[in-house]
Amino acid sequence: MTGSGYRRRWRPACALLALALLAACSSGDGGGTAGSAGPKERELPPAPEPAVAPVPSTAPVGTLVPLPGGGPEGVVADAVTGVVAVALREPSRLALVDARTARVTKVVPVPGAARHLQVLAPGGPVLVPGEDTDVVARVDLRTGEVGTSTKVGRQPHDAAGAADGRVYVADELGGSASVVNGDGSPGPRIPGPVQPGGVAVAGGRVGVVDVRGAQLFVYDAAKAQPLAQLPAGDGPTHAVPDGTGGSDSGGVVVADTRGGALLFFRLGPEPRMERKVTLPGSPYGLAFDAARRRLWVTLTATNQLAGFDLSGSAAPPNEPFVTLPTVRQPNSVAVDPASGRVFVAGAADATLQVVDAR
Repeated sequence: MTGSGYRRRWRPACALLALALLAACSSGDGGGTAGSAGPKERELPPAPEPAVAPVPSTAPVGTLVPLPGGGPEGVVADAVTGVVAVALREPSRLALVDARTARVTKVVPVPGAARHLQVLAPGGPVLVPGEDTDVVARVDLRTGEVGTSTKVGRQPHDAAGAADGRVYVADELGGSASVVNGDGSPGPRIPGPVQPGGVAVAGGRVGVVDVRGAQLFVYDAAKAQPLAQLPAGDGPTHAVPDGTGGSDSGGVVVADTRGGALLFFRLGPEPRMERKVTLPGSPYGLAFDAARRRLWVTLTATNQLAGFDLSGSAAPPNEPFVTLPTVRQPNSVAVDPASGRVFVAGAADATLQVVDAR
């Protein structure tokens, strides 16, 4: 299996119910065991994977920082603490990096191997979904200490925090989105996606990518209730907020990895897809620089980083303003909101690439 973690297993039958029946289905635990899917689910294509990146033909730009351990995947940068956190999966740890000096300052154990990282709020903590332990931990960015650690659904793949402190979790092998309350206690579990992957909170809405069903499920963040499900290309994987929208709206960008495109959605007041931008190269990792209105996308088929300038008032541009060579297998990317510095995790060679984008 490649670095994405979108394992090709079956989902519980209740995850295939129409949205009208979600409330009834949610009375269960939203979980299930492999092999419990119905006929319709077996007809779906397998979940998309990042391309298996070739050996780079061009030297990566920027500074290369060796990481102490294999399997770096998720990466996130925080402007308040000045810390970049990188998830190391072999074994399960976090590398804490000084965003200014690009120096690894601390490596700390965490309760589970994470594929993706997000900060709950500026200053932290960082949310660490342990795919192999079915828990989501909150880790202090300054000290590396683990705060709360909450049991969620089967194989949590991604987690994002809402404005009220609650956390929405994609239970990849549970066919559900788990909600963790602000105090760390377990909240409701909402069925819907066949195989949930990326999660993005924008305004008062939550977008959960169904990587197997090729849809974007939209939820009301305050009520933890479903609002819509929208077609999302040929094989979507991840999502990131685009920094727009108010309390009941917001926009997200979805990487259609199999379809070679970026999909721009408006989540409210009436959820819809607004634009599709073709982007060859298996787009996968996403990061958005809200201060500069720049979207960064990793292309795993070509070991490249594409940057899109969204600062104009018109529709998103059809072409990136820059394309840069990266380390091998660039599955994840993050941007420092303070400086605009970009960080790319090279999963194949345990390297963090630091790019001062201009």
